[in-house]
Amino acid sequence: MARLPLIDPATTSGDVRASFDRMPVVLNIFRMMAHAEANFIPAMRFANSILHRQKLSHVNRELLILQVAQWEHGEYEWRQHVALGVGVTQRQIDCIEQGKYEDAAFNAAEQALLAFGREVIENVRVAEPVFAAMRRHFSEQEIVESILAIGFYMTMARLTEATEVDLDPAAGMTVFEGGQKPTG
Repeated sequence: MARLPLIDPATTSGDVRASFDRMPVVLNIFRMMAHAEANFIPAMRFANSILHRQKLSHVNRELLILQVAQWEHGEYEWRQHVALGVGVTQRQIDCIEQGKYEDAAFNAAEQALLAFGREVIENVRVAEPVFAAMRRHFSEQEIVESILAIGFYMTMARLTEATEVDLDPAAGMTVFEGGQKPTG
């Protein structure tokens, strides 16, 4: 049971209500996030930009999100993102869950990405060899996008774990596809 009551979308108004009304599935994470009314719309826009507007590929983004969820013990995000059908394989999911980032399930670019993600999550500062490997495979834009995606999903893991947000059934592609329309 969540430590704070979930916001009932019907009790909201203005842009927050409009955002809820556009959601194909109203997940508990959004109902918890709505407590921070001033931050809700900007956070939803930021999440949407990560999911739909970054140059970083969907697969690479999801690898990072799953890595964050695994490292941060973010059960809520793990459940939602492990169900997305954007091209991450079951073997890759299993390897991330086990912390096997150098497994042959990942190509060289994905291994560099996951090494980079691990450094950003664990150490904040990234060792020069890890950064250099990332630069060999990814553009400057993709590197910064990776950091922003990691940071956002670290925040989401903290939100759901600190407040003990009740797990929703995995929404799979429903939320992802619904987010392809502008939010808020």
